[in-house]
Amino acid sequence: MESSKKPKSKASAKKPKDSVLEQKSPAEFFAENKNIAGFDNPGKCLYTTVRELVENSLDSTESISELPLIEITIEDIEKSKFNSMIGLVDRDRVDQELYDDHETEKAREKRLAKEAQAQELQAKNASLGKKTKEPAAPKTMKGRGGAAFYRVTCKDNGRGMPHDDIPNMFGRVLSGTKYGLKQTRGKFGLGAKMALIWSKMSTGLPIDISSSMKGQNYNSFCRLDIDIHRNIPHVHNHEKRDSKDRWHGAEIQVVIGGNWTTYRSKILHYMRQMAVITPYAEFIFKFVSDVPDKNVTIRFARRTDVMPPVPLETKHHPSSVDLLLIKRLIEETSKQNLLQFLQHEFVNIGKSYAERLIGELGPEFSPKMPVKSLTSQQIVRIHQLFRQAKFNDPSGDCLSPAGEYNLRLGIIKELHPELVATYSGSAQVFEGHPFIVEAGVSVGGKDVKQGLNIFRFANRIPLLFEQGADVVTRTALKRINWSSYKINQTQDKVGVFVSVVSTKIPFKGTGKEYIGDDITEIASAVKSAIQHCCIQLKTKIVKNIQAREQKERKRNLSKYAENVAGAVCGVLKQMQQIQASKKRRYDDKEAEVLKKLSTGMITKEMVKEKLVQHVEQLDSEMAMEFAANSGVSEEPRECIYLQSLEAAEDNFIDLHSPLFVFRLFC
Repeated sequence: MESSKKPKSKASAKKPKDSVLEQKSPAEFFAENKNIAGFDNPGKCLYTTVRELVENSLDSTESISELPLIEITIEDIEKSKFNSMIGLVDRDRVDQELYDDHETEKAREKRLAKEAQAQELQAKNASLGKKTKEPAAPKTMKGRGGAAFYRVTCKDNGRGMPHDDIPNMFGRVLSGTKYGLKQTRGKFGLGAKMALIWSKMSTGLPIDISSSMKGQNYNSFCRLDIDIHRNIPHVHNHEKRDSKDRWHGAEIQVVIGGNWTTYRSKILHYMRQMAVITPYAEFIFKFVSDVPDKNVTIRFARRTDVMPPVPLETKHHPSSVDLLLIKRLIEETSKQNLLQFLQHEFVNIGKSYAERLIGELGPEFSPKMPVKSLTSQQIVRIHQLFRQAKFNDPSGDCLSPAGEYNLRLGIIKELHPELVATYSGSAQVFEGHPFIVEAGVSVGGKDVKQGLNIFRFANRIPLLFEQGADVVTRTALKRINWSSYKINQTQDKVGVFVSVVSTKIPFKGTGKEYIGDDITEIASAVKSAIQHCCIQLKTKIVKNIQAREQKERKRNLSKYAENVAGAVCGVLKQMQQIQASKKRRYDDKEAEVLKKLSTGMITKEMVKEKLVQHVEQLDSEMAMEFAANSGVSEEPRECIYLQSLEAAEDNFIDLHSPLFVFRLFC
């Protein structure tokens, strides 16, 4: 009798598990995609942590109009010290072959043979008298586990933070005070939160925050980390401590994995460029190591106390909004009807223009209709009209550029160039967002390489990566004819500084490290700003060339004055001999000169002295003629802006010029 049961397949498929809808927190998303925020590798993580902390400190100090004093310290932590910090006991290796940096016997023999061959070649060259190079240090294998750890500390004299807000300000991703429509330094609004996430991932250690606000008699101390899966702060300690020195500001300390060796130059370049764009700030940078030779201390001194104005929050321009933003504005507005909503929630829409827009929308719209009652179709109609209607461009009053004066001072302070020119353009618009381009071009200087050295800034922060695709780089390399401005772009030491500020910087790429070259308005503004600087430099360079040629001509004339004087005296002596032999008779003037020669009143030294005096006089007359004809008329006139006495604070007013600021005390 055959069995009715069928034999089971050995490779029977498992029943698929029911799919479960999962949700990731913002902290978890950025932890898994940390490269988006600039945390690509250990070295870049250290650089980005420094950058985020410094920029937070600048924002804090500028918000209360306090001259920034920022101390940034990177402390190298050895592995044994790090293990003791987390309570881990060091343990010697037992199975050497288990480790990634283990050197096999075959690899060791190959390395020793190569070193012996190099030593033999060096000895042979030395015996022949040839110049020998020092042997390179042998490369040590470093496994993946050989990570380096650093304690990064940043202290400022800024606003500080309210005691109760500290946990959420650091331990909750996408919560902060910089999400309004205004010019901000940040790229993602993450700030020190991403450094905390990286600390959690690389070391597991919490972050320490000390803060105090003006007028407080205590310091707030908070030690916390972040629950990445729930996006909430995990507070270890949060208390108020006595304040004896009345300090105000914030001090943040975080321990992270990093690589100082590979990103040392990037971090120092960042600090130097930050000192260029913020000459009113004082930065003290330190790298501390157990090896004294590796220690670094650099002070970037303050050069001025003139600070840019604080950026102002502004309203959205109608041509820059999308459907989602319009719906959100409708949900958040306190205005009751459509007319008030259009007037008060958008820039450059007055009452009369709002009424015209409502009339154009159709009969189902009216000025008094409740704005909360708008249907999805009606909102789409408003959005379509915003895209098609004409609106005045937004002004640049809400923006805060560094200023031509500060940019010039920063370049001079850090680069010490021979020549420098700066230019600040007027506010322009792209896609409804105002922007201002400032530029500086320098020639010569300290620690500047030959050729074009390009320095890029966006909302007053340096951009160091992905330079090749940036609009500034492409404009400087391809769209500026440097030779027409008497500048040799390959031989001269040329510094090109371009700063763009806007309520929305059109970054490209996931890391937001460069501004795209596809926005015509910005590309043309960058080119125009650089050209204005080059025109100023050309005037100075031409004057220098003329002065150099004049000096060379004077030097040559003075050099041959003695020979000319000898030749003149020789001719006169020949004439004297001819006159004595009565072969020729000279007129009275010539006879008088010959008489003075015979009596010793005219000598070679006297002729030389007269020639030198003539050269000096001619040089002075030519210089005066040049200044009268070209110097005054070609010199650009600088505008000086006088603010009203009522607006002045601390009983003084400033006269602003790109070249100087004159402070008048009342």
